[in-house]
Amino acid sequence: MPALRAGAQIAIVAPASAAPGAADRAAIWLASRGFAPVVMPAARTRMPAPFDYLAGPDAARLQDLHAAFSDPAIGAVWCLQGGFGSWRLLDQVDYGLLRANPKPFIGYSDITALHLAIQRHAGFVTFHGPMPAQDGLGDAPDAGSEPELWAMLGGQMGQGSWIEPPADSPPVALAPGVATGRLVGGNLALIGALTGSRHAIDTRDAILFIEDVNEAIPRIDRLLSQLRAAGKFAGLKGVLAGRFSRLLGQGSDDESAQAALYPLLQAHFQPLGIPVLANWPSGHIEPNLTLPLGATVTLDTARAALRLEQAVTLAGAPAGEGGGA
Repeated sequence: MPALRAGAQIAIVAPASAAPGAADRAAIWLASRGFAPVVMPAARTRMPAPFDYLAGPDAARLQDLHAAFSDPAIGAVWCLQGGFGSWRLLDQVDYGLLRANPKPFIGYSDITALHLAIQRHAGFVTFHGPMPAQDGLGDAPDAGSEPELWAMLGGQMGQGSWIEPPADSPPVALAPGVATGRLVGGNLALIGALTGSRHAIDTRDAILFIEDVNEAIPRIDRLLSQLRAAGKFAGLKGVLAGRFSRLLGQGSDDESAQAALYPLLQAHFQPLGIPVLANWPSGHIEPNLTLPLGATVTLDTARAALRLEQAVTLAGAPAGEGGGA
């Protein structure tokens, strides 16, 4: 996949929920980083009630996605925010078009639906990473996330590079070990919602990444049990658990709240005899480290880090340059 070049055009798309005014703030932020933002039309709109959780009709959001991928001048496709609605597009996406025009695609939360479907049907790496309307990027950049984000998108992190959390965000090894596999996953609720569909997660020989927000521990238990019952734990090589922020019933969002989840994660994954690393700083938090979904990585719990076993973007490959919004 071509790396994102300095000065490239970046499309701002809203395949899920609306965020009034956020697209233009995101454009200002991207321009301040030297890029040429292209705000796609649906990113500036909102559906009327009762569908006001969507940024425009399905057809408009889908058209924006297709246009952003098909335009050779655009170097990356960046989702404005998550929310709800990406899953409504999955059966209509032209995966052949995406496969023929791979480029960095960035987002998380509800965007997990598109990550899973793109990996299933288009077969290229996508990036679980910060979004302008959801992570403060448009106003006050998340300094803990930005350097790694640009290095990965720009091709500076190649095979053998380590993805390591900041010193003040240490992960916790719940089961020690080293494992290599495709990194798959994202938001646990979306992974569960797509189970049983043709877009369901493929966990064979994989490192499973999960995170979520505003969930209660019993509901997380139910979602993990659903995945186990669907056979999604068979063949797993390892587990990377991100932060589960705003855990319902915990009364805080500190380390003790995360620790309340550890016995549940151990109960589900320790019987598999695979390494499990928890409290990883990716998800609905800051820092929100970018993860290359679909890429082969090595999970090393002793180092509390991931090693890239392949290049995820290639510097020097053709990519969109110039232009404007």
